[in-house]
Amino acid sequence: MGRVIVTGETAAHVAERTARASYGRLVALLAAPTGDLELAEDTLAQAFEQALTTWPRDGVPDNPDGWLLTVARNRQRDLWKSAAHRRNQSLEAATDIGGDAVQPLNDLDLDRIPDRRLALLFVCAHPAIAANLRTPLMLQAVLGFDSAQIARAFAVPAGAMSQRLVRGKRRIRDARIPFVIPGRQAMPQRLPSVLEAVYGCYTLAFPELGDGESLAGEARYLAVTTARLLGDEPEAWALAALLTLASARATTPGDRYLPLQDQDPDEWDRHLIAEGEAYLRRAERPGQAPGRFQLEAAIQAVHCDRARSGATDWDALCTLYTALVAIAPSLGSRVAHAAVIGRTRSPRTGLSLLEALPVERERLQPYHAVRGDLLARLGRHQDAVAAFHQASTLSTDPAVRAFLERRAKELSG
Repeated sequence: MGRVIVTGETAAHVAERTARASYGRLVALLAAPTGDLELAEDTLAQAFEQALTTWPRDGVPDNPDGWLLTVARNRQRDLWKSAAHRRNQSLEAATDIGGDAVQPLNDLDLDRIPDRRLALLFVCAHPAIAANLRTPLMLQAVLGFDSAQIARAFAVPAGAMSQRLVRGKRRIRDARIPFVIPGRQAMPQRLPSVLEAVYGCYTLAFPELGDGESLAGEARYLAVTTARLLGDEPEAWALAALLTLASARATTPGDRYLPLQDQDPDEWDRHLIAEGEAYLRRAERPGQAPGRFQLEAAIQAVHCDRARSGATDWDALCTLYTALVAIAPSLGSRVAHAAVIGRTRSPRTGLSLLEALPVERERLQPYHAVRGDLLARLGRHQDAVAAFHQASTLSTDPAVRAFLERRAKELSG
């Protein structure tokens, strides 16, 4: 295997890039033999540590993913052969990992890794795993987000989310849940959790969408792949539409943040808009009520239609958001609904909807940002400044933080 001699700083950059792009795929391959996600994560972490030591000295391998996979697998085998491990599991059971999981690295078809990631998503949606654990487990173990990021997305304390994830991984290991894609008949039962995880991945990675290696792009790929795999699942096609339409409005990371209404539609990707609209048509089922992702995709389609019409149909958005909170009253959807109501009806009505949200709202950045906007519309500038400052502290995107601080400064002046 060829190597390129590089500096320690460059080696660290390659390791960071590889972790961002391939972490979940590698975990999927490492966990497939035994179902032990904790072991897979531990050995992969050790492989990354070894990379940071050896790559600056020996050079970065041509195939960093394959190098990490080999090192992590070797560490797994060392553990399986250890005396401590033999007391708990037979050596034959530990090393009989079968199939392409033990094929030589040179024979490994890395193009199959995305399928492994999708398989692991369906594994983590197994009915034996508690429903409230499935999506967080997929986001961490398969898609590579840490527990703090996931906790913010779910508006729960980081410690509580960390405990949930540990329990979920042990449940998979102890129940010996098989790492195989379920039969076609069982897929619809598991599909909602898988779609939720893919959507969560996109949302968490969205600030880096303009980066070609962003997990947001991987999430869109997984959504489209899932829809094509299942063929006739309307919500799968709807999620593919939602992520594609949202991607059409992506900007380059580091650019100045602009609210949707201030963006120039001429800069949006018309090809992606057309692709997303085609996926949305495939999700339509005459006579059948739309699902959550169909409604969210339709909302994105209304926004993207401004590229054609030059105007936003706010009445349509109000109708769609009202329907969305009726079937999927998440904190995020209710905050967005309040924002639209505040614009189409009155800021006071929108603010009353926000104040009716449960206490978890305080951990949600969009809640404070929307509240700040509605307070500013009502002329309550001091309260709006405080809301924008709070929203800024909860934002992980530097461009968004800068925008929120500018809003606060404008109102303070």
